[in-house]
Amino acid sequence: MRNDSFLRTLTTATIVCLVCSMLVSAATVALRPLQERNRAWDRKRNVLLAAGLIDENATADIDALFRQIEPQVIDLDTGKAVDGFDPETFDAVAVQRNPHTSRTLSPAEDLAGLKRRERYELVYLLRNNGRLQRVVLPVRGKGLWSTMWGLVALGPDLNTVESFAFFAHGETPGLGGEVDNPRWKALWIGKKAFDAQGRPRLEVVKGAVAPDSPEAVHQVDGLSGATLTGNGVTNLLRFWLGEQGYGPLLERLRAESAAAPAPAAAHASIRPAT
Repeated sequence: MRNDSFLRTLTTATIVCLVCSMLVSAATVALRPLQERNRAWDRKRNVLLAAGLIDENATADIDALFRQIEPQVIDLDTGKAVDGFDPETFDAVAVQRNPHTSRTLSPAEDLAGLKRRERYELVYLLRNNGRLQRVVLPVRGKGLWSTMWGLVALGPDLNTVESFAFFAHGETPGLGGEVDNPRWKALWIGKKAFDAQGRPRLEVVKGAVAPDSPEAVHQVDGLSGATLTGNGVTNLLRFWLGEQGYGPLLERLRAESAAAPAPAAAHASIRPAT
């Protein structure tokens, strides 16, 4: 066979492709445990940020601090904790894609643009002397270009926003991508998630919030040039804080907090890392 023949060229290319495919596959398998550990570490770090136990520049022991967090897998329809899932390996996307553990949303229900909603979700509770201090809720929904993934944390009154941030999205840098801007994220702190009737009311407005408006307590300034991203943020928050999302869970937690005995006088043992 000639060295420059078509058959020899094709054979050589095929062998090179097979060898490269085997190397890539082997690397993927070998690196998978490390990738999974990194994803778990990043998830814990984001939860700790939302819970107020670390700040962006903290170099603390993430695993040690995370022991203060109480993960719960809940049934979204009832708000009750369920067994049968390991919080360490819980995958909301896999649960959503499984027709036995999710359901189709009607257009009227699907504010967040999810199409299907999982029946079970993983949430995170922070307590002090048995009293709820913060609940961290995973949220997601469609922006302009992408599904935005975030965490919203509510304080002990289950109404005041203590933290809200996205940890994954594909919005336009400098426009919708400004959901990552620390100044914009800070605007959410102290906002009220619900009105007097218990309806979810958080909203990204177009332009700036009117400070004298009675709705200002629920509103955050819009992102310049990113109206559709802002609308997506509003919609996903109202979905997840409503009856299709964490409404039943929040009702359960309110009832538990109301029935809990007054805490004994003691110094708080929960301290943020520095």
